[in-house]
Amino acid sequence: MKSGRTLVELATELERQAKSKKDYIADTRRLSLRATPDASAPIIMDGVNGGMPLRQTAHQQLSATLQIPKPYYDRMLAQAPDLLARNANHWLQAQPAKKMIRTLDGGVRAILSDRFRPLDNLDLAETVLPKLTALGATVLSGDVTERRLYLKATTERVRGDVAKGDTVQAGLLVSNSEIGEGRLQVAALTYRLVCLNGAIMEQVTRRAHVGGRVGGDELIEDAREYFTDATRQANDKAFFMSVQDTVAGVLTQERLDKQLLTMRRAAGEQLPEDITEVLEVAAKRFSFTDGEKGSVLKHLIEGHDLSAFGLGNAITRASQDVESYDRATELEAIGGEVFQLPAKTWA
Repeated sequence: MKSGRTLVELATELERQAKSKKDYIADTRRLSLRATPDASAPIIMDGVNGGMPLRQTAHQQLSATLQIPKPYYDRMLAQAPDLLARNANHWLQAQPAKKMIRTLDGGVRAILSDRFRPLDNLDLAETVLPKLTALGATVLSGDVTERRLYLKATTERVRGDVAKGDTVQAGLLVSNSEIGEGRLQVAALTYRLVCLNGAIMEQVTRRAHVGGRVGGDELIEDAREYFTDATRQANDKAFFMSVQDTVAGVLTQERLDKQLLTMRRAAGEQLPEDITEVLEVAAKRFSFTDGEKGSVLKHLIEGHDLSAFGLGNAITRASQDVESYDRATELEAIGGEVFQLPAKTWA
């Protein structure tokens, strides 16, 4: 399992971000883009806090909002930012809408619907971590990336064997995105003690960031800073309490026993002799890069287990070799999915 940040480092960063981030509600008719000669920030969005550069996800979301094909948007951003500004400004006026503009460290990090309901990472961590401690669980890995917050924990109290001497512990993943990159989710995972790999086995719950619209449709003023009202705070508190209950329901022997049955079945499914072809099938299905495919092959051979279980473990082990924590978590989920694939997948 990729290590990420320590709990102290994670808490420090979440607290820092909580102080730095601000949200605004803006009418697109009051927003505009302008090009700059700065290659590191070629586009500034005016109409929000005196003008702010756009971060990667904000560019992606603006492209989708204005229905400008992303390859063309990226080409303009790199080669003709003045042209991008003219195109975007036309459609910001022609397609009026209210947007939530989320900012952090002086930059626009997300451009979202005004119905987007912020569920903040710090609030989630402060809710979940005490519950994990009360359950006797230990956070083994965690990080906050540009896209998401991740907390991965396991408990020694709930364990079982796939085979004699091959023990796994029950665990869970809690994850959230403040910028619209997926829902808040709680997922069950297994932690294999032989190789210290984590496999994400199933989604337990997901919560969309959707709420009521903010303000009336007649409002077209400049961006207004957005504050969470008392009603929304109360609703969020009730929701986070339900997350605590979900966390407790994941770390049970009954749930782990079902996952063990799946892994035992996978351990009995031998892969075809042509391992290279198996890797080609897996790479195509799960969009592995050449580097990821080579890493999986290396760990599959070193693991001396040419079963579906061995392939899933090779994929979760390869997650430690990638630089991105986001991608590492995706690979852990792919490993768990491989355990659950029908035998005909490899035939």
